[in-house]
Amino acid sequence: MKEFTIGKNDAGQRLDRWLAKTLPLLPAPLAQKYIRLKRVKVNGKGAKRDVRLAVGDLLQLYINDEFFERPTPENAFLSLYQPKLNILYEDEHILLVDKRPGLVVHPDENERVNTLLTHIQAYLYQKKEWSPYWENSFAPALCNRIDRNTGGIVIAAKTAEGLRVMNQKIKDRELEKRYLCVIHGTMPQREGKLEGYLWKDEVKKQVYVRSKPVPGAKTAVTLYRTLAVRNSLSLVECELITGRTHQIRAQFSAAGHPLLGDGKYGSERDNRRYGRHGQALYSYRLSFRFTTGAGPLEPLNGRSWQVEEVDFVQEYFPGFSLPRTEG
Repeated sequence: MKEFTIGKNDAGQRLDRWLAKTLPLLPAPLAQKYIRLKRVKVNGKGAKRDVRLAVGDLLQLYINDEFFERPTPENAFLSLYQPKLNILYEDEHILLVDKRPGLVVHPDENERVNTLLTHIQAYLYQKKEWSPYWENSFAPALCNRIDRNTGGIVIAAKTAEGLRVMNQKIKDRELEKRYLCVIHGTMPQREGKLEGYLWKDEVKKQVYVRSKPVPGAKTAVTLYRTLAVRNSLSLVECELITGRTHQIRAQFSAAGHPLLGDGKYGSERDNRRYGRHGQALYSYRLSFRFTTGAGPLEPLNGRSWQVEEVDFVQEYFPGFSLPRTEG
């Protein structure tokens, strides 16, 4: 329990607004709940949220200590009262989450709270499966990342062992990831392979496709298969043989068929014609094909997970059904 005495600068404020200012990490719905449960007392008694505070009022707060901390990127998860996650699979070590387009995966200078990682932290904290205040606590970590405007399956590790094994499996390419995308026009061949070398401009945060090796460029290989064609657009499934930054976006753009909605590698004029903002790209299927022992992750071996509803599929290819994959 912590006590506060109201001074002249805080006099006249409503109780709930004073609480929000004093404890910025405390989610508003939880603050209202604590007031109703009389875990916030004014002069020794419960009070309504709209009571006006006066100079000399003694406030007693029966609230967990962590909510009294100052906001930092490390404790931002505390302010999420209802984490929003579409969980495809969960066990003791791993979470598979369908990330919605528009959500960043990690906190950055523009967004500290509403990120995939903070939602996962809040989810596990509220389940009492994790707390940064436990001694030697392992912080949940993401094993892969997806661009802000790309949706799809992200792997999160709940334990250090899960992170270690999964990172090794990713490094050894024992996972198979399939993407869906919509491109302008149609590829010359219904299915095929895109090969080249990707060079990244760190200043522009953009990659360029080269036909021959150049210093700093990395090999990029993408297999593709056209699933449907409609209104000068193609729905394409891609399998990444390599996993480079912006690989699918840059390679299809270099082939003359940029992704629908892609402002960086495509044409804004063409995108406006279809009313699309943000690249039509989704990491929709994930399969585990372990060739060596996986320890605690062995239950994943031989299994696949698939996102069944991808927004741009029904919007631009109504009636098309994705082949189902059993999890």
